Amino acid sequence: MKKLVVLTGAGISAESGIRTFRDMGGLWEEYDVMEVASPEAWHRNPELVQKFYNERRKQLYQVTPNNGHKALALAQEHFDVQIITQNVDDLHERAGSSSVLHLHGELKKVRSSVDPSLIYTLDGWELKMGDTCEKGSQLRPHIVWFGEEVPEIPTAAEIVAQAHIFAVIGTSLNVYPAAGLVNYAPRDIPVFLIDPNEVSIPYGRKVTVIKEPASTGVPKMLNMLGVKL
Repeated sequence: MKKLVVLTGAGISAESGIRTFRDMGGLWEEYDVMEVASPEAWHRNPELVQKFYNERRKQLYQVTPNNGHKALALAQEHFDVQIITQNVDDLHERAGSSSVLHLHGELKKVRSSVDPSLIYTLDGWELKMGDTCEKGSQLRPHIVWFGEEVPEIPTAAEIVAQAHIFAVIGTSLNVYPAAGLVNYAPRDIPVFLIDPNEVSIPYGRKVTVIKEPASTGVPKMLNMLGVKL
């Protein structure tokens, strides 16, 4: 079974109603993202950071996977599908995808602020100040903030290097280090780029561009690969 490796970004979740700060000039509703998504923000005003992620979590419980997520899940019947996502939501999993690597963390999980290895699944949408880990430290969102390392990048690079087909869906390819993953794909494999917006095509790559949202673009890609959904 051929290995289909898929890198997804905010665009695929936007179709489910999850707003993206990059589409809003760096603002997420009334928030400057650097005031709520950086280690400095956490040290300066943890209450505000908690409020921001509680609102994101609450919203996540109100949305559902779209046809893009569902098509990738159905593709598992025909390919060994490995999803690498920059998104912190669980819409891929809820659609039925069984192999998902989250580069930037997971919204429904929290972790110790003194020991990153202590990770917990949050019961419900609200994390409060005073909620602590077993070592007694405040729990924080299990999110990779701006300025923090992306620990899953080496694993993601290994996965991409094993791909027989590589697809990039709903991401601008401007956010590093995730954007650099395309360089690990074997030079002779098919590469697809699905996005309704203009995206820079990796230099020296033959890329099939499907300029559509994921909900229609993913089924079209699979059709080109011989899969009828």
